Amino acid sequence: MTDPAWPLSPQIVTVFGGSGFIGRAVVAVLARKNFRIRVAVRRPNLAGNVQPFGFPGQIHPVQANLRFPDSVTDAVRGASVVINLVGVLRQKGRQSFTAVHAEGARRVADAAAAAGARLIHVSALGADPASRSAYARTKAEAEAAVRAAVPEAVILRPSVVFGPGDGFFNRFGSLARMLPVLPLAGAETRFQPVYVGDVAEAIARAVAGSVAGGRVSELGGPEVRTLRELVEYVLKITERRRLVLALSPRFAGWQAVLTETLDLLSLGLMPNDFVLTRDQVALLQRDNVVSAQAKAEGRTLEGIGIAPTAIEAIAPAYLTRFRKTGQFDMKREADFGAGAPDDLAARSTRPGSGFRPGEAVGPAAIGERPAA
Repeated sequence: MTDPAWPLSPQIVTVFGGSGFIGRAVVAVLARKNFRIRVAVRRPNLAGNVQPFGFPGQIHPVQANLRFPDSVTDAVRGASVVINLVGVLRQKGRQSFTAVHAEGARRVADAAAAAGARLIHVSALGADPASRSAYARTKAEAEAAVRAAVPEAVILRPSVVFGPGDGFFNRFGSLARMLPVLPLAGAETRFQPVYVGDVAEAIARAVAGSVAGGRVSELGGPEVRTLRELVEYVLKITERRRLVLALSPRFAGWQAVLTETLDLLSLGLMPNDFVLTRDQVALLQRDNVVSAQAKAEGRTLEGIGIAPTAIEAIAPAYLTRFRKTGQFDMKREADFGAGAPDDLAARSTRPGSGFRPGEAVGPAAIGERPAA
């Protein structure tokens, strides 16, 4: 919630994609810092989930579609800072990688330049014009378009982003609940998962002018792990025994063809968790970690002044729901060393619990006389 001790900033910050996973975290942080926020989304009627983050009137959803330049211009008009968070992991209909990443980012950058607004563009680690993945190529094209229109733009490249509501750990938690075997494309590919709250704070600092423009920062968490290790971590937290089957690029490609075909035949009704695309298979052949050059030049979270948050500090809180008995499990409580309170327990829950049924408790036990 907004800090009531300080007046709202006169600056307007337009956030494209502000109702998405990263967008919600960004809007929440900006609201706490008393910025006025314009949330530019395709369906403003579905963006009401961000309005409780601030005072009435502080957060205003507006309609904007990156495929229509006039709507982008209208959303940017009067803004001091523009943030572009829009991206897709799968092409679907008119929401292609080129339309959303490359052309959409160019329209946002052109509109920001025309309005004289500062620009913060969120890309992705692995953006590469020579990549076999269309996702990575169009992310690189977007960065080039941003730099051409706004040379002093802040470009942030996060690794895979995790947090409540993410599409990464939650996806594998869901699959582990339904499948006895988890086939993995790119099982040995390395990732550096970064907490969504840290990414949002980095963006907020860029809005405040604390992040130098005209360069690319790479955002990663404190640990580098392979995809297999991350999936095994999910299985540990969710207490599921599943076979993790590493697929070669060839077999992963066949799986992608199969799931894409089934999704097409079902008219797009196949659950997203089951769909693996050929472009994702290509993307998973390359590590997704912060480069040594970015570390040396201070273009990281630490360079911005943010201590990265560990997976263990966040993920268990939202992954326990994938356990067989959910999050309300006495066995779980016992495993984490939390027994029932002494005044409720029928017997001692563990050594050293302080269970003393023969001793009085309450005011009389400490020499106080209860009120009449």
